[in-house]
Amino acid sequence: MSVADNDEYRPSADEPFMNERQLEYFRKKLLDWKADILEQSKMTIGQMQDATLHAPDVVDRASSETDHALELRTRDRQRKLIAKIDAALRRIDEGEYGYCSETGEPISLERLEARPTATMSLEAQERHERREKVHRDD
Repeated sequence: MSVADNDEYRPSADEPFMNERQLEYFRKKLLDWKADILEQSKMTIGQMQDATLHAPDVVDRASSETDHALELRTRDRQRKLIAKIDAALRRIDEGEYGYCSETGEPISLERLEARPTATMSLEAQERHERREKVHRDD
């Protein structure tokens, strides 16, 4: 399969679930997402270094520090997302990708398309969140 074929391909319920083509589609989607996050991180580091050097005024420097703190929190969330992407790639390699970690049932293609790092079916995720909320309210 050529890369051009993969760009136009969309997984379909009409084909066997998590066949080789679907797995490659999601692998590419995850790898592209990870590369994009890493590229954004590199740009952020460069911008933060430049901004610090060009802040002569104390107020400007304080504003820049606040912006940096917000940006660093965003990068930390993205670092955690990269760990989830890596875990999803491992699940692809291990033949577990696309199946609910709780029930073993297939996760819908629509859910995986929207959230390629999903480990639970929508129903299992909702049950999990309800249980979490009940325990949190105690």
